[in-house]
Amino acid sequence: MRTPPPPTHSPGPLRAAALAAAVCLLAGGCSALGGDEDGSASGAAGGSGGGRMKVVMVTHGGEGDAFWDRVRKGAEAAAAKDGIDLTYAGDADGADQADLVRDAVRDKVDGIAVTLAKPQAMKAPVAEARAAGIPVVGLNSGMDAWRSAGLLEYFGQDESVAGRAVGDKLDDLRAKHALCVIHERGNVAVEARCAGVKKTFGGETEMLYVEGTDMKAVGAAVTARLRQDPSIDEVVTNGAAFALTAVKSVAEAGSRAHVATFDLDNDLVAAVKRGDVQFAVDQQPYLQGYLAVDALWLYRTNGNVSGGGTEPVLTGPAFVTRTNADTVARFAAGGTR
Repeated sequence: MRTPPPPTHSPGPLRAAALAAAVCLLAGGCSALGGDEDGSASGAAGGSGGGRMKVVMVTHGGEGDAFWDRVRKGAEAAAAKDGIDLTYAGDADGADQADLVRDAVRDKVDGIAVTLAKPQAMKAPVAEARAAGIPVVGLNSGMDAWRSAGLLEYFGQDESVAGRAVGDKLDDLRAKHALCVIHERGNVAVEARCAGVKKTFGGETEMLYVEGTDMKAVGAAVTARLRQDPSIDEVVTNGAAFALTAVKSVAEAGSRAHVATFDLDNDLVAAVKRGDVQFAVDQQPYLQGYLAVDALWLYRTNGNVSGGGTEPVLTGPAFVTRTNADTVARFAAGGTR
């Protein structure tokens, strides 16, 4: 997952900024099932007004972030296919994100997709949606919290598993001292990744907390730590932009450390091809957005529940290295990987 720039809108009833971020896809109409108070499908009704199905996706991502652009593209593709009116909105602040979900409940939408980067903040609004008979699915963040939060399904990467896979990879590369950069304190997904690295990596794993909304500060902090400890031979970041910044930090510090990262974009794939970044872990954000929206349509129209409602649908981890970067680059250039 990625942390966006600071939010640009404040709470309020389906607020102007959220509406500015909304995407209403004018595809063909579709039928939908109504919902009972427990969120179960019932009856053969149309959308929330007897017409087109309406779905809201609320994430902790922000405008202009390449990672969340991919999530949104996937959601838009599914909505276009299914004939759904999709509204997309994001806010990095947990309380504001919760308010956006409450706005969707008041608007009596047919389905909601959410991220659970701050699970506790989302617990009450998700419960309100369920009480209103609105099914809620999760994506991207909240692997360990989606069931207890009452979500119907979940689509994403098991961040602990991904972190452990990176730890094993670093052992294979014979690294000795990894600096895992955490750009948002308290974000459960990012914390789980670095904890996973520490669990399996045979060398030393050190956590470095930085302010992810200030990229210059991120670069300065990584550069300073590399200068302080020349034994650091691997920098692991949690986003493509942070990895590219870390590459500059390694050069500025005169360090011999390598850089690896979770998540990717077009520029990051190019960096892997050049050898500037050793590898990236792709959780396939486009797929997360697509599956979340399509799952709500399938549930409303046919009562389908992916994973049986008890198991997550995993979209990663998938390693991108110099050996397969050319294949991935073709899709990354189109903004879908």
